[in-house]
Amino acid sequence: MAGLKFNLAVMMALMLASFHGTTAQTTHLVGDTLGWNIPPNGPSAYTTWASTQTFSVGDVLLFNFTTGFHNVAEVSQAAYGPCTTTNPISIVTSGPTRVTLNAPGTHYYICTVGTHCQIGQKLTINVSDVSATPAPTPTPANVIPTPASPPTATPTLTPAPSTTTPPPTSSPAPSSDEASPISPPTSGQSPTDSTTIPPPSPNFAPSFTAVAPITFLAIALAFFY
Repeated sequence: MAGLKFNLAVMMALMLASFHGTTAQTTHLVGDTLGWNIPPNGPSAYTTWASTQTFSVGDVLLFNFTTGFHNVAEVSQAAYGPCTTTNPISIVTSGPTRVTLNAPGTHYYICTVGTHCQIGQKLTINVSDVSATPAPTPTPANVIPTPASPPTATPTLTPAPSTTTPPPTSSPAPSSDEASPISPPTSGQSPTDSTTIPPPSPNFAPSFTAVAPITFLAIALAFFY
């Protein structure tokens, strides 16, 4: 039983430490080296200092002043402009003092001693709510991104070979001068005659023995009549 209580105590301590770590506060020294005093150059000194700071809920303003010479009063916006010192929201007269920023929005602080506020001892700050800022969504480390698909190559269409045999290309008909070669002229022929007359075949030459009796018979018949 004692061991269980000890474990619960350790767990609660760890939870509190974790909570404290997540809500770490920042302490802002008001005016830096000037502290909380009458500024030599008017209210612009504290306006310029506030513009360089980031205020969040839980942060602390440290007003460094001497007790009896100054004080810190938080007032409304309506009281801030004319430096109205009556009915402040809160007031601290001993210094140095720490003021915790418990609410977001615009906060107004003045010194109510004499005319210190009118001379420029006044401060306006804007406090942001850190809990309203959404935490970034963590990206899982083990998620492997899907690679992009490579671009699809467009296929090149090659025309299919033709199965039809093209008709043969007709050669131009030779001219009459090219059709028949010119034979060289034979003896006794005109050079312009392109036709060669072959010599008579020996088979058709008339035999003398066959022609002579017919000739004499013809002569004899002629004298008889």
